[in-house]
Amino acid sequence: MIIQYTAPLRGELSIPGDKSVSHRSIMFGALANGTTEVTNFLTGADCLSTIACFRQMGIDITLEEGTRSGHVLVHGKGLHGLHAPSDILDTGNSGTTMRLLSGILAGQSFDTTITGDASIQKRPMKRIMTPLLAMGADISSVKNNGCAPLQIRGRKLRGTHYDSPVASAQVKSCILLAGLYADGITSVTEPAISRNHSELMLRYFGADIQTGLTVSIAPEPVLTGQKIRVPGDISSAAYFIAAALLVPGSELLLKNVGINPTRDGMLRVCQAMGADITLLNEDHSGAEPCADLLVRSSHLKAVEIGGDLIPTLIDELPVLAVLAAFADGTTVIRDAAELRVKESDRIAVMTENLTRIGCPVEATPDGMIITGGQPLHGATIDPYKDHRIAMSFAVAALACTGEMEILDADCVKISYPGFYEDMAALCK
Repeated sequence: MIIQYTAPLRGELSIPGDKSVSHRSIMFGALANGTTEVTNFLTGADCLSTIACFRQMGIDITLEEGTRSGHVLVHGKGLHGLHAPSDILDTGNSGTTMRLLSGILAGQSFDTTITGDASIQKRPMKRIMTPLLAMGADISSVKNNGCAPLQIRGRKLRGTHYDSPVASAQVKSCILLAGLYADGITSVTEPAISRNHSELMLRYFGADIQTGLTVSIAPEPVLTGQKIRVPGDISSAAYFIAAALLVPGSELLLKNVGINPTRDGMLRVCQAMGADITLLNEDHSGAEPCADLLVRSSHLKAVEIGGDLIPTLIDELPVLAVLAAFADGTTVIRDAAELRVKESDRIAVMTENLTRIGCPVEATPDGMIITGGQPLHGATIDPYKDHRIAMSFAVAALACTGEMEILDADCVKISYPGFYEDMAALCK
């Protein structure tokens, strides 16, 4: 993909559905009694992997074909309605599917093996294996390296309390889902509050759950199918927010974007950088809050990003690094070592590619130091098949001189199949 846009971004865009919420709508709908209807479902590859896994376990799921924002019906069978798959479960590139589904599988009455693509097989799974083992689960790494494939022998679990060393929604959600099948209360305490989509949606389905820095769940709830309107994914909106801020003369309205306080760190950091972003039509009905975002081009200044903010914007840090490259001053990103174990080592890959476009940047063990505010140029970018890296440099291309070539550009299909088309349409 070669990108060289020069026109301001104008118009409005409905952002595709939130990936985290889309995943959970399928999982919780499958474990509920009755039918769950999901609108604005994200039909990216990761969420389709979740559908495929539950279909293998006997759940009838219908997806309206031919639409970017899907309409899905999940015909749930209750907590104990899954059956053993006939083959290994393949989560593709989806870490959310791998980690959350492991919690569900640990409490089943059957055995499974769960794997994913080459990237997933390098990502750390001990972070879920440790608490699951403490609950009495029988889970092991097939290659004995703490990574997928995982072999899970279903058994009765016991309630426990787990002090998580990381603020991770995937770890927390895995434990809570295993807790549905435990013999008592299950709770987890985090060092900072991570995304709370699981807690909000489990409560919406009827689970007895207490929230906060420590989250607890009671076992064996009767979950009931619901209607879910998935908000636009703020992680996908982030690229268009950044593009509109960087390209002079831009004014963009992003419709129906999720503004969950555990996910809105991108907005808070952008506003601290001097961004002109206005929230309109705020709606707090249903499980997730959302709003329309009016974004106008702005002159940005450097900031420090770290501490409790990091869990609220971990997936947006690559595009925030791009904003930092064009902001006046030196931006410091710290406390983000989690970036090293995402779909790629995002600290190393961002540092490599920012250097290629002429930005002074220094990698640190847990982040980056980025000196911005000078003219940058196009280059050949290798995102290492990481969708968020590819989209971040597509944004950078709008503010660089010359052409930007992005290798393996189709990796964006993981989370945003129509990304390049949407970007081109807004830049006309």
